[in-house]
Amino acid sequence: MLTLAIPAWALVLRVVVIYVAILIGLRLAGKRELGQMTVFDFVVLLLIANAVQNAMVGPDNSLVGGVLAALVLLALNWLLTRIRLRWPRLRGFFEGTPTLLVLHGEIIPGHLRREGLDEEMLHTALREHGVGEIADAEMVVLEIDGSISVVPKNIDVKRMKHPRKYPQ
Repeated sequence: MLTLAIPAWALVLRVVVIYVAILIGLRLAGKRELGQMTVFDFVVLLLIANAVQNAMVGPDNSLVGGVLAALVLLALNWLLTRIRLRWPRLRGFFEGTPTLLVLHGEIIPGHLRREGLDEEMLHTALREHGVGEIADAEMVVLEIDGSISVVPKNIDVKRMKHPRKYPQ
């Protein structure tokens, strides 16, 4: 139970490789996979987790191996968070950028296709934001977390005389 079946360095290396592979895979899959998850997307995510479990720890099913794998995953996540904050240019690489789906009431079909969304999903997001028609939307954006933001036309935006400054 407390004895590793493989050397600790091999387990750490396996975890790092799987982490990077899953990170790249999810990044290539697109933002929709993160925020607008369907039942099919959820099933794939569960199956991926099951499929990579053995690749991460190999023949090791010890308590120490599981704790070590979890600690390596947490450390990698912490490290990537610090890297993103320190070098903002890498943020787009790791997280992607928001995608404009509608501008001035007009759909941008290429962006919709590229993100794997259809007009029905777009209409659903509009209704969730209280906008009945695409023509009534000034801007619709697929955010980096997979959520969809809607800015309706003809709204009064209050501008602050002096923008707030937030500590960094």
